[in-house]
Amino acid sequence: MLRLTDIRLPLGHSADKLQLAILKRLHITPAKLRGYTVARLAFDARKRNAIVAVYSLDVDVADEAQLLSRFKNEAHIKSTPDTEYKFVTHAPAKLSTRPVIIGTGPCGFMAGLLLAQMGFKPLILERGQEVRQRTKDTWALWRDHKLNPESNVQFGEGGAGTFSDGKLYTQIKDPRHLGVKVLQEFVKAGAPKEILHISKPHVGTFRLVGMVEKIREEIIGLGGEFRFDSRVTDIDIDEGQVRGVTLASGEHIESNHVVLAIGHSARDTFKMLFERGVYIEAKPFSIGFRIEHPQSIIDQCRYGQFAGHADLGAADYKLVHHCKNGRSVYSFCMCPGGTVVAATSEEGHVVTNGMSQYSRNERNANSGIVVGITPEDFPDDNPLAGMELQRELEKRAFVLGGSNYDAPAQLVGDFLKGQPSTELGCVQPSYTPGVNLTDLSSALPDYAIEAIREALPMFGRKIKDFAMNDAVLTGVETRTSSPIRIKRNKTDYQSINTKGLYPAGEGAGYAGGILSAAVDGIEVAEAVALSMMAEIAAADS
Repeated sequence: MLRLTDIRLPLGHSADKLQLAILKRLHITPAKLRGYTVARLAFDARKRNAIVAVYSLDVDVADEAQLLSRFKNEAHIKSTPDTEYKFVTHAPAKLSTRPVIIGTGPCGFMAGLLLAQMGFKPLILERGQEVRQRTKDTWALWRDHKLNPESNVQFGEGGAGTFSDGKLYTQIKDPRHLGVKVLQEFVKAGAPKEILHISKPHVGTFRLVGMVEKIREEIIGLGGEFRFDSRVTDIDIDEGQVRGVTLASGEHIESNHVVLAIGHSARDTFKMLFERGVYIEAKPFSIGFRIEHPQSIIDQCRYGQFAGHADLGAADYKLVHHCKNGRSVYSFCMCPGGTVVAATSEEGHVVTNGMSQYSRNERNANSGIVVGITPEDFPDDNPLAGMELQRELEKRAFVLGGSNYDAPAQLVGDFLKGQPSTELGCVQPSYTPGVNLTDLSSALPDYAIEAIREALPMFGRKIKDFAMNDAVLTGVETRTSSPIRIKRNKTDYQSINTKGLYPAGEGAGYAGGILSAAVDGIEVAEAVALSMMAEIAAADS
């Protein structure tokens, strides 16, 4: 088939117009067009009153070779790439050992699924609960101020991405099209088929819950095993080689291949790994607040006369400002038509995050407005110092919020003036359990407050009313990414000083979001499978 790119049509066009555009691009008659599928659909909204749909299409035509030759110098007409996933190996019928995966976020799930599909029957350990019980535990915090430290937004089946916007796009390089494999598995598990071609796919929390259950069922059907409420408290390392893990119950599980897909909030596990001598280094991350506006304001600014158009849905944005003090402030994890959610996993802490359902039809838009920080900003050179800074800020937010899991909040106008807020304006904050209006100037280090105060008016030049007085800031956003990197080899994905230990996903510092974490899970699963096959071959010889 032929891949045609950059075909531009007005919003609301007919199928006939799309077919006509194909015929014109290839200079062929309708008789030579056998069919086509949409490979990618995006919308170019740089000119808000002239928004167009931009297609990439896979086209089946007669005389394909002749057309390729004719258009060999045409950048927008090429052969369709081969995106079919090919397994690197398959396990023998009998295995004496099996790999262990710690964590059931998108990285752990995809690693488990790939290993199961290759016949390696993984054992998957999760400290939290299965996804439906976890959802009940999460709502207990949001509605009743009751936190379960082992089952919440961060911990439990599905990982932190379950309670998010469910974004399924990434900027990672993906020459093997592993992202396609991930999206295809998600569609098999119940995601809408459109995620295979729209440029910014998302699924939302409610759909993710059902998808997670179906992936679990497939892994079990292929011989894998899940254990929930199974927190790993120790790792057995013998002369630089992993030999197994110990659970909080005291049970010891032997394995020479352990995948660490623990997420960015497993702080007790980070500490345990550090104490066991696994190489860990501090890494940059970002801190800030969540900001909320009426979604209608964002729609109008981004889409103009097309605001509310069915093809476009709720508008998003992406903003960045480089400040005079050398800091960069940017929007993070923007959630159109979403809500701000309580995302702590530790008692006496307050953390915010953003979440949307598939419909994205809530009244507010929200995003993180965050400041990049580096290990030079941490209190000391301990590899876990960034983690401790996160904790300090989250404890501070807990107190500012009223010490009951309400979050501290402030109107943007008051924040810019440096005065506490006493009453809300037209924007009603979506955070539950609730917010406590206060002064956020003490919630973050001075350099971060200074940077955000400079950035907000600058963002207002790009999106009208972004710095409106009644917009609401809710604190704090501290878990933008992992504060550490569990460093691994580039070739075999094993820890640089602990053989058989495979740091993976966002918690290990190698991903940032559902899709990139899932892709990393595939690559790690392949490395584990090849290593196990090499061990089997060595034993047989």
